[in-house]
Amino acid sequence: MLAAGLNESKGSAAVDGRRKILRRPVGSVDALPGTLHPVLRRVYAARGLVHSDALGRGLADLLPVGLLEGADAAATLLQRIIGQGGRILLLGDFDADGATSCALGMLALRAMGAAQVDYLVPNRFDYGYGLTPEILEVALGLCPDVIVTVDNGVSSVEGVAAANEAGVPVIITDHHLPGARLPEAAAIVNPNLATNGFPSKNLAGVGVIFYVMAALRARLRESGWLASQGLAVPALADLLDLVALGTVADLVPLDANNRILVDQGIRRIRAAKSRPGLLALLEVARRDPVGLQASDLAFAAAPRLNAAGRLEDMSLGIECLLCEDPAEARELAERLDGLNRERRVIEERMRRQAEDSLARLHLGDGLGLPYGLCLYDPDWHQGVIGILAARVREGVHRPTIAFAVAGEGMLKGSARSVDGLHVRDALEAVATRHPGLIPRFGGHARAAGLTLREQDYERFAGAFDEQVRTRLTAEDLQGVIHTDGALSADDFNLDLARLLRDAGPWGQDFPEPSFDNQLRVVSHKIVGERHLKMVLAIPESEERIDAIAFGQAERLDQIGGADRPVRVIYRLAVNSYRGAEAPQLMVEYMEPGGR
Repeated sequence: MLAAGLNESKGSAAVDGRRKILRRPVGSVDALPGTLHPVLRRVYAARGLVHSDALGRGLADLLPVGLLEGADAAATLLQRIIGQGGRILLLGDFDADGATSCALGMLALRAMGAAQVDYLVPNRFDYGYGLTPEILEVALGLCPDVIVTVDNGVSSVEGVAAANEAGVPVIITDHHLPGARLPEAAAIVNPNLATNGFPSKNLAGVGVIFYVMAALRARLRESGWLASQGLAVPALADLLDLVALGTVADLVPLDANNRILVDQGIRRIRAAKSRPGLLALLEVARRDPVGLQASDLAFAAAPRLNAAGRLEDMSLGIECLLCEDPAEARELAERLDGLNRERRVIEERMRRQAEDSLARLHLGDGLGLPYGLCLYDPDWHQGVIGILAARVREGVHRPTIAFAVAGEGMLKGSARSVDGLHVRDALEAVATRHPGLIPRFGGHARAAGLTLREQDYERFAGAFDEQVRTRLTAEDLQGVIHTDGALSADDFNLDLARLLRDAGPWGQDFPEPSFDNQLRVVSHKIVGERHLKMVLAIPESEERIDAIAFGQAERLDQIGGADRPVRVIYRLAVNSYRGAEAPQLMVEYMEPGGR
């Protein structure tokens, strides 16, 4: 349901079927190599890459470990614990970033001679997120000498205080935005601390723990510990497949440093040098590791890994990533695949319920939607509300928070935002203006989570909408598609399609190139019930090219049938079928031509 009274909000931007199409501005390309294809030069320049130095993707191009404040302090404490044969407990998170962070930490610490290392992941339904006093009680039962949080902890003020009282030091490795008060931990490694000068603020949790393990390796090597134990210096680069998966899954911006981490991880997966569990996840998803792209991690591996944390316990996903036996890894991956299928069923039911709630707003009567949209149904699954919020946001082009029952009179919300609104900052502004309204919140610019008393839902929904209205205009809420302009008739070819495919990795804030052309429909048909397959004619050419518009079968009536001009926003892709490759357009949006 929507909060009562919100359907009376005035002045919301109308939601119509057509989108505003904007070309990405292109800066100077003069400093980019002249040997680059002209299309690729303008694509790179539109993403802020204006110098050849920004094109490096080798390990030597990574930011140095020494720049990440707190990593050395964390490594010093871990070195002492390892030397004493102490117990190290990793406290993870229940998403893909948390799972890969946990697995990477386990594997790296074992390789560096840690005799006793284990992990614990709070079940989201019983303990919630982070190092809470409740999950600490469980952790203390494992008798750790140090607790290392991965992908969480910067907001765990009470939990760290309780650990200090129990005499257990805590090392926090996290990337989430800190609150007004920091935990009194033995070390905090977080590039988003105000005092941290690390040039890349966009490291995922798995990237942070990777840097900490690199700092620890340097200390153990320089001190002679590894040699004294008869251990080879571990090749941490072999774990970059996990870094790539966690980074892509968490939707952090792919800045230069993250692109290197992801690219290096993908190279190892393509070369069959990946973890058996990750290869098994790709196998059950029917994705070929040899031709792997970042999108395969985002849409095939990550959802199956996340399914464990959404529906059951992320320990299943972590065990899959840790597994050394391919046959056992395949069994674990199949269990994760089954959970993901179950998640899809739940998500589809929730999506239809959300659509019914939106339909009851009678969008055509001028009342419209709130700027900041809140949705809640007592039957919704707590583990799936994040996906639901993202789906609704995509459809209505405004910040969306979906809520589910968390028990004991509380609701749990998952927020997804749009360009121009930092949703965590918006939640902080609501909390400041309405003290006590939000017991707990945290997150990023694009995504956040919060808890709320059920009785305060309507009050919060109104306050959130009010806050969003101070930050966004009606124009900001219009659906916008950004493109890289038009391709010439000579550019619709396999060589350019391959070049663009391999010029990534593409992802968050470094989007895969999309182009905007007027084309003509030669033929079309519906496949798989919801997908529109077409043959399109290229203007000023006799050439034809295949195109597929996934989930857009309903647009068949809008384009008016064959031999009609259409404006198409598309990606130029490589279609591989039975060993042959051909260019194909992946249609993101289309409308009748002539606009």
